[in-house]
Amino acid sequence: MEDRQEFRSGFVAIIGRPNVGKSTLLNALVGQKVAIVSDKVQTTRHRIRGVLHREDAQVVFVDTPGIHRPRHLLGTYLVEAALAVLREVDIILWVIEPEEAGPGDDFILRQLQDVNRPVMLVINKIDKVARPELLPLIDHWRKKFAFAEIVPVSARTEENLDRLVNVLVTYLPPGPPYYPVDVLSDQPEQLLLAELVREKVLHLTTQEVPHSVAVVVDEVTRRPSGVTYIRATIFTEKESQKAILIGQDGRMLKQIGRLARAEIEAVLATRVYLDLWVKVRPKWRQDEARLRQFGLHPGT
Repeated sequence: MEDRQEFRSGFVAIIGRPNVGKSTLLNALVGQKVAIVSDKVQTTRHRIRGVLHREDAQVVFVDTPGIHRPRHLLGTYLVEAALAVLREVDIILWVIEPEEAGPGDDFILRQLQDVNRPVMLVINKIDKVARPELLPLIDHWRKKFAFAEIVPVSARTEENLDRLVNVLVTYLPPGPPYYPVDVLSDQPEQLLLAELVREKVLHLTTQEVPHSVAVVVDEVTRRPSGVTYIRATIFTEKESQKAILIGQDGRMLKQIGRLARAEIEAVLATRVYLDLWVKVRPKWRQDEARLRQFGLHPGT
C-alpha cells in the first residue's frame, strides 16, 4: 500500500518591528498581493490572513501590525493586536532586518519568553548584505533565544522562501485545510478596497500626513453598465492635511484616485468609478469612538 504523507495545516503569525518587510513577505509567500506595502512605518493596521496552498499542506499566515512604542491610542491597539496573535497560532515567524538586536527587539524577546509554540527567526532583506555577514549574525541571534529555526530570506527577490515554507510545514500539526483552494485571503472586500486607497496615500504623501489617514469605503455598487461604483472617504486630523490630500486644483486627490482605481480594477476584474472624498476628524487616533468607526478598535 502506498504510504501517503499526512496533510498538515495551521496558523502562522508574522510579527516584528515596523517596516521590516512583514507584508512584503506575506504577499511573496501567498503569491498574490493580499496586504498593502509601503516604506512608511506602521503601514499594517489590521491582522490580515493570507493562505498558502500546497498538495501536502495549507499554511494560513497572519500578518500583524508592527510592534513599537505607541504614541497614541491607535498605536496601543495595534501593539495589543499584534501581541494577542502570539496566543492564537501554531507557529510564530519573527521577521527582522539583518542587524543585531536593538531595544525594540529586546521588547519582543521578552514577549516571547512564555510562548509555548515554535518561534522561527526570519532574517529578511538578505539581498542587501554580503553573505559572510550572515553567519556571525545568525550566531548572535542563537544566543538570544531558543529559536526552532533561523532562516535568512529576501522577500523582495523571493530568495530562500521555498526553504522557509518547507521548514514551516514540518512544524505544522496534522489536520484538514481551513479554506477552499481558491481562497487566498479572508479579508473583507471593503477593507481591501479601503487599504488599496490608503496605500496610495502612503506612497504619495510625507511627514505626518500618511500616518494621520484612515480610509472607509462607504458604498460598493455594481451598476447595470458593468461599472463598479465605489465611494470612499479619506479621513485625516487637520485642515492643513486635508488641503495636502486634495492638492492644488484637486491634483493630489486625482492622482490618489487614478493609482488606486487601476489596482482596484485589477483586483475586481471590472471597470471602476472611484469617488473619493476627504474629511477632517480631529485627533481621531486618540478617539475610541472613531477607532471603532474605522474598524481599528480591538472589539471591532
